[in-house]
Amino acid sequence: MTSTTAHVPTTNGSRYLQQLCKHWGHKFEVDFTPERGVVKLHAGVVTMVAHPEALDVTISDAAEDDLPRLKDVVVKHIDRFAFREAPLAYDWNDAA
Repeated sequence: MTSTTAHVPTTNGSRYLQQLCKHWGHKFEVDFTPERGVVKLHAGVVTMVAHPEALDVTISDAAEDDLPRLKDVVVKHIDRFAFREAPLAYDWNDAA
């Protein structure tokens, strides 16, 4: 299992975190507050932490083959909610 983390500069991290958790809450197990969200996808777990100037996104418990697809899914969904400032910058740091 592998994981990856991205630091995403935005002042709207809490808004995007909540929108994404509500969106995915119809299909997946989700737990969130305005500051932290956890989404249990079939292929891994997405954890988001909102800060005043950024959103930290971690994908964990994913198979190495699934990681590129999960990154793409997360980026596309967050950028859809962030349409006014998208595309956002994602500096993914993979870990084994």
